[in-house]
Amino acid sequence: MDILEKLSLAGLVPVIAINDAEDAVPLCKALADGGLPVAEITFRTAAAEEAIRRVHEALPEVILCAGTVLTTEQADRAVKAGAAAIVSPGLNPEVVRWCIDHNVPVCPGTANPSDIEVALSLGLKAVKFFPAEPLGGLKLIKAMAAPYGSVHFMPTGGINEQNMLDYLNFDKILCCGGSWMVPSDAVKAKDWQKITDLTRSAVDKMLGFELRHVGINSGNPEQAQKDAEKLAKLLNWPVKPGNSSVFAGVGFECMKEPGRGEKGHIAIATNFIRRAKWHLEQRGYEFDESSIKEKNGKMTAIYLKDDICGFAFHLVQK
Repeated sequence: MDILEKLSLAGLVPVIAINDAEDAVPLCKALADGGLPVAEITFRTAAAEEAIRRVHEALPEVILCAGTVLTTEQADRAVKAGAAAIVSPGLNPEVVRWCIDHNVPVCPGTANPSDIEVALSLGLKAVKFFPAEPLGGLKLIKAMAAPYGSVHFMPTGGINEQNMLDYLNFDKILCCGGSWMVPSDAVKAKDWQKITDLTRSAVDKMLGFELRHVGINSGNPEQAQKDAEKLAKLLNWPVKPGNSSVFAGVGFECMKEPGRGEKGHIAIATNFIRRAKWHLEQRGYEFDESSIKEKNGKMTAIYLKDDICGFAFHLVQK
């Protein structure tokens, strides 16, 4: 899996400016503790190179991008320090060619169709869109995506927890960059817990986990019908018979034959199932790849490999 694919699965890329390299490791650990083992450390400060080096050495699991890279010299320093990808605010063909020649993923900034034409001529299929909100935001991205269907965008600039889902719900968005998870006052105060809390809030909102239904292993069709009717009567929900189960409303699924899990299964709905799978894998969970269900070539459901509390768990796409 390449770096841009990992960024897409992460969904959010915290953009940080570090003035003191001593802050780099605890800051990136705070991001990882909040659920985002990824950071774009910008070359807006003199501490950027050393910050990247320290994080790369101490937290090798963190996906590191070097941001605000304006020259090939900066790109070279960033990569030697441990950056896995280069991000820039504009499109400098010289920097892009250097990255291509050195097999370094690069996501240069674009602001209009002419920039995208240059990016395409250089062989790129993913670009940064900066500054996103001042330029016209998602409305402009959608307009540009129409003639450039193969291009994916990483909007940065004005993205926050309130508007990020609008962007991420558009299938041409690679991921969103933003600094709201890393406020400068929290970094200055070394308030790493605040950064963890802000990051966790952003990840939770992005994934949008919700309990969809509880599956009950009733054991046979007759018992499944009886169980569903009792639950439906209790909650004043309708009974909905199906081929393999009987639903009570949408909250309970009574299985006609023994299904996954000793006690049954629990379905968790999510905004982005592929991203949710990746994030849960970062937390140490494994999935049963053979359980994947797809519709129109896109994943719609997948089970965890192991049961929890006697229940099988699976993700479903909202």
